[in-house]
Amino acid sequence: MLRLGRFAGVRGPGVFLLLPYIERTPYTIDMRVVTSNFIAEQTLTRDNVPVSVDTVVCWRVVDPARAVLEITNYPEAVQGAAQSAFRDIIGRRDLSQVLSHRAELDVAMTQTLDVQTAPWGSKVDLVRMRDIKLPDLLQDAMSRVAQAERERPARIVLGESEIAVTRRFADAGRLYERNPMALYLRGMNMLYVVMKAGGSSTVIVPSSAVESMSLGGVSGITALAKEATVATAAATGATAPTPPPPPLTPPTPPRG
Repeated sequence: MLRLGRFAGVRGPGVFLLLPYIERTPYTIDMRVVTSNFIAEQTLTRDNVPVSVDTVVCWRVVDPARAVLEITNYPEAVQGAAQSAFRDIIGRRDLSQVLSHRAELDVAMTQTLDVQTAPWGSKVDLVRMRDIKLPDLLQDAMSRVAQAERERPARIVLGESEIAVTRRFADAGRLYERNPMALYLRGMNMLYVVMKAGGSSTVIVPSSAVESMSLGGVSGITALAKEATVATAAATGATAPTPPPPPLTPPTPPRG
């Protein structure tokens, strides 16, 4: 209330009396909590990364006389102080700190803004960052880094499994080298599995596999017979008999 243009106190809420033409109430102050939204666009962090932060500030007037007499427009003053304080706080921190310590930034922002607005009869109750927008190129780079971090354990496990499988194959190769019959049986089992799964009577086998696994029909059986004879002779201490040479077929005389 103003009396002849001078501050004479605060009246209300409720019914109160004024002296006509002497006392007047030019301002009505809302004492409820006010929610103000603002966006700090292209704010640079300490590592020179531009970010746009969407923030909400909850504040209220606690001293109506100072809110009217000490400043012209206290709502705009609170919003301007919030934007400047927020830019200053973000500029003193790196991007990683802004993204991972949002709660600490909210507390620091609330305390700083409360100190700045106290002379204006206002009190800041809460400051919250609702959203932090990064440049598109930076978002793409961060997503690729996060994807690489997620794929690294999978690649490590895959490499360890490859090493384990290689060792198993090496052990199997040494076993097959000492026992060729096992390699032959393994080859026959592979052919059986392929023919059973494919449903075809024709199976194409590389010549190298035929030679290494003795899958050449009679030649494979002959090789197994030779190996069995040699093993038996070595066990009994006798000399393995030499197989007789194949019979010679006389040439066919040419016709007339």
